[in-house]
Amino acid sequence: MLDDRRRLEAAELLRSAEHSRTPVPPLAASDAFAGISTEDAYEIQLLNIRHRTAAGARITGHKVGLSSPVMQQMMGVDEPDYGHLLDDMELHQDRPVPAARYCAPRVEVEVGFVLGDDLPGEGCTVADVLAATELVVPAIELIDSRIADWKIGIADTIADNASSAGYVIGEGRDPRELDLRAIDATLRCGDEWITEGRSDAVLGDPAASVAWLARTVARFGVPLRKGHVVLPGSCTRAVDVVAGRTYTAEFSGLGSVSLSFS
Repeated sequence: MLDDRRRLEAAELLRSAEHSRTPVPPLAASDAFAGISTEDAYEIQLLNIRHRTAAGARITGHKVGLSSPVMQQMMGVDEPDYGHLLDDMELHQDRPVPAARYCAPRVEVEVGFVLGDDLPGEGCTVADVLAATELVVPAIELIDSRIADWKIGIADTIADNASSAGYVIGEGRDPRELDLRAIDATLRCGDEWITEGRSDAVLGDPAASVAWLARTVARFGVPLRKGHVVLPGSCTRAVDVVAGRTYTAEFSGLGSVSLSFS
């Protein structure tokens, strides 16, 4: 494990990489951070989240990443990561996003959850998630890695706030009106089909991913609160962003959501 000084150094390195849009080598490959654990990585993430909230940002939710086999294979990891969503990450369908603002942006297709009640931490179940969810929503997550060339291990991506960069959500539905394990999802760029998947690619059930997240972060004293958006992981592979294009995610029974880039 790392001591407090090295955790702080890692947090500052990632923060600087994000601000300058200059990615850094993997933390786990550096002698300075040799032996970094997932616990170290989450504490590094929390240091930067506290830095941002102290500067005025507000936590609006949480995310799970790398929760489907296709994403784990794409990134070369064998377990999910997890991070925070902040109000300065909120994106909008009618406002193009400058692609040059990011290091290496990609989009993911997700069935999002909007919580109507707090979730329990330790012991959280799928039933708890369904009872606490006000709406499920079509979502696109914008991910970006402050680690060079997306050469991430699990500790790298957790420290880097699970590669979070932004998100947009559409109109939602009551989760009790849908089979959350059988939502077909398609991503298009303009009129061009890009990729597709199904919601059960996310740990067999996206609600199970949300329950896993609640249990995982509870040991760090992090709650999932009423009003939070929770993104459980992508139904499809991640897709590199091209400036000047619009990406639309369509979900059977749930609707669609779009994100444009300038």
